[in-house]
Amino acid sequence: MKDQTKSAKDVGVLFDVDGTLVDSTYFQTMAWWQAFRQQGLEVPMASIHRHIGMGGDKLLERLLPANADRDIRETVERAHGAIFSTFWPAIRPFESARTLLQACAESGLAVALASSADERDLRVLRSILDAEPWIDCATSSADAAESKPSPGILLAALEKLHLEAADVAFVGDSVWDVKAAARLGIETIGLTCGGTSAAELFEAGAVEVYSGPRALLQRLDASSIGKLAHRNDAAEPSGAGPGTPTDDASR
Repeated sequence: MKDQTKSAKDVGVLFDVDGTLVDSTYFQTMAWWQAFRQQGLEVPMASIHRHIGMGGDKLLERLLPANADRDIRETVERAHGAIFSTFWPAIRPFESARTLLQACAESGLAVALASSADERDLRVLRSILDAEPWIDCATSSADAAESKPSPGILLAALEKLHLEAADVAFVGDSVWDVKAAARLGIETIGLTCGGTSAAELFEAGAVEVYSGPRALLQRLDASSIGKLAHRNDAAEPSGAGPGTPTDDASR
């Protein structure tokens, strides 16, 4: 999928993908759990879920035994990728996720998918999301030397959009998303649809929290994203304010 180039946009919004736009968090948890079990490692699903949103390398650093060698790490990571791919047919976008991206784009915002998924998984997730007309660019694990909660992926997205941290908001579902954005001074909107509570997201530094893309879409004009769009309107008085498309917002 070839990303569009719309560098003329002065403001933008970055979106995490797994657990934020597509309902994949628990599939990721199951894939890691099975990958650990294949190596005789008993890691509770709850522990795995709390680390989803980190890059796979950092998740393994935290969950593998301290004496695990490099071969074990690589074997578990490969197994996770293979197992997760078996869940692809079951993954669905969250309600109104596609329409949320459309609304942001039509409000004059540049839209980036700030994902740390590998390139293969990202292609599949973008296909599932089916929102290419409204996506300006996307990142994968190949775009940053360090994964979340390092801000490398977000920096890569900013570079692709030719924007500064003060010009964007970030939408994510995990505390690791919030912490990564905070290191750059980017305001983060948290979504609880990935399984992390509102209290945890607020504690990590989220400025707003919604239950999912549909709830954010319904409050888009009053959100941090809406404020950015209004800032864009001030620079272009004839521009339209944030709209709410009706194709699936009321479902």
